[in-house]
Parts: sequence; structure tokens; C-alpha cells
Amino acid sequence: MGARIGTGVSTHGDARVGAIEAAHAAGQALAGEKADLAIVFAAGAHLAAPEATLEGVHEALRPPELIGCGAGGVLGCGAEHEGGTAVAVWAASLGGGRATTFHATAQQIDETIAVTGMEELTGARGAILLPDPFSFPTDALLMDLADRAPGVPIVGGLASARTAEGATALFHGDRVCESGAVGVRLDGVDLLPCVSQGATPVGPEMTVTAAEGNVITELAGRPALDHIRATIEELDAYERTLIAGGLLVGVVVDGGQPDYVHGDFLVRGLLGADPVAGTIAIAARVEPGQVMRLHARDAASADRDLHDQLKLRVEALGGAPAGALAFACHSRGREMFGIADHDAGLLAEELGGAPSAGFFAAGEIGPVGGASFMHSFTATVALFG
Repeated sequence: MGARIGTGVSTHGDARVGAIEAAHAAGQALAGEKADLAIVFAAGAHLAAPEATLEGVHEALRPPELIGCGAGGVLGCGAEHEGGTAVAVWAASLGGGRATTFHATAQQIDETIAVTGMEELTGARGAILLPDPFSFPTDALLMDLADRAPGVPIVGGLASARTAEGATALFHGDRVCESGAVGVRLDGVDLLPCVSQGATPVGPEMTVTAAEGNVITELAGRPALDHIRATIEELDAYERTLIAGGLLVGVVVDGGQPDYVHGDFLVRGLLGADPVAGTIAIAARVEPGQVMRLHARDAASADRDLHDQLKLRVEALGGAPAGALAFACHSRGREMFGIADHDAGLLAEELGGAPSAGFFAAGEIGPVGGASFMHSFTATVALFG
């Protein structure tokens, strides 16, 4: 038996009442099945009384496993609540599957950072991760997991709002945690990740011929900066208009070679350039032999990319999923698209009305080319079969 998923959203001004409303709606959608896992995203007044929010969810749903976090805004049931008070509750009956939640913390020991409490992910079908952006080394953990748990898709987002006292609000079971990361390991559950980086490629592909760390020295045997300048000069008027909003760089990660496609480009910002040395620096480690291409981000390409990526996943599943979890950059929404409910509405459309919920994150987590990374301006989605 596959997973059954239900979602609920409430904008009630009272934290406990709103949590009960949203959790009750999510539970009703399970059609009599017991919730094995609940994931909660809370904004506004819920962050003044996060304990009351948890009490309301447990009273209405009684899930044996629960995680969640504070959010600058939530999405669910086809709508987005980018500000104000709102809570979204995502609940799942996992059939024969299993959810194991955890709360991980990080501590500086000499010159290294030790992470404790992290669930072992080797052999898992997938994981959801909700870190605090200030106290948890998310990038370092994802790099470590790429080696220790290769091929395990990790999807999630950074908590994007704090409590009235200025602390992070992470939910684990019936506790509110102020640091670290919460997450869930999933076993026996069909999880298909979707990462829509919302960027369109411009110009030709280039091969990195010399690089160290995140600094690219040569592209196709030429000084990297010279090659970039020449490429930009050859762009047509439309492509130049696109990159005027910010030049990005896409690098094909190892897992995507040699038969890579558009979705295998890891899109990163251009951090700087050294005109004397002719080098450029990007926000990712690069190795000689990797393929690179300039990218630009705009609303049209972000809309098209999310449509395309979701269509591919629905085709792979053979139909609409049981439901989805969504993590959208807090710079999307009205700011990017100029309209309300863009990502939430698109999810409802492309997923055939399957229940979905999520939040606007301070950074999104999802796999590209087989390894999971942190992203920005991205919509990452976990689809459940």
C-alpha cells in the first residue's frame, strides 16, 4: 500500500486554534488512516507561541513522528501566504513505510565541527532536512552525506523566521528546539525529488581546463575571464537583457556526465573576477573537465522550468503523486512573478490536485546530478508515490 497524504492551512490569529484547524484538515484528508508523520511550517503569531502550535497539532492529529520549523511564509492547498500569521500542516500515512525523525546539533571542537544526533542515512529512500541557517553547517553536512550516503535524495529548506525572542524555532516531536537541524529519514517510501533552479542557459558550453577550489583559471585553454567576456560579447540582444539582471554560472556536476541534461547544471552565482590573473570565482567547487555554461534567471524561465521539471516527475511516477512537500525561495512569490500563488498554483495544476504544502525558505535543499546541494531562488519539491 502506498502513502496517503493530507494537508491543511490555517490563517487563524490564535496559534493553538490555527494549528488545530490545519492539523484537523490534514487528518481528514487521510480518509481514516492514522498519520505516521506530520511536518509543520509556522509563521507570524505562531512564532510568538510555538509551543501552543505544537500542542494544537498533537491534539488534532496525534502523530508519532513530527518535525517542522518557523517560516517567513507558508504555502499549501494551492495558495501562498507570504506574510502574516499562517500554519501549514502536512500529514502522511506511510502504509508499509517508516519515518524516523531526528534533531542534529553542531559543536566547534578545535578546528573541526562535530555534528551529533544526525540519523544515519545510508540505505534510506530519502530524507527531509530543515536546518537553522545560523547554527548548523548545512553545506558541509551535505558534502559529507554525498560520500557517506551516495544517491540518497535529501530535500528541504532553511528555517526562515525566528521567534519573538529572536531564537530559531525548529519542531521535533513535542519540543521546540532553538538550534541545529531537524529532519526525517524515510524508508519504504517512494520519494522522487524535483529541483527547479529557475535559470535558463545562455551562450555556448565551455570546458573547465584549469581550476582550484572555486576559482576557475582556464576555460577551453584560455584565461577564464577572457573567455567569459568573449562569450558575453557574442550573445544576442535578448540574452544580454537576461543577464543584465545578474549573471549566473551553471556547472555540470560529476553525476551528470557524460550524458547530462539541462537539470544536471548546478547553478551558482559569480562571486568575482581577477582581471590581472584572468580568473573567475563561483560559489561552488570546480574541477578540470567539468562543463560550464552561463545562465540567467528571470520569471519566465523560472515558470517554464518548474512546469517542465514537474511534468517529467509525474510521467516517471505514471500519474499524479500521493502528495508533495515544497520548499520555495523567499525571493520567489510576488517578488519574482508579480502574481500571487504562483508556485502553489502550479503544483496543484501539474500534480493533478494532489495535496501539497511547504514554506518559503532561506535556502533550499535538493539533489542535482545525484548529490544534494543548497540552492537559492529555487523551488525544490519532494513528490511521494
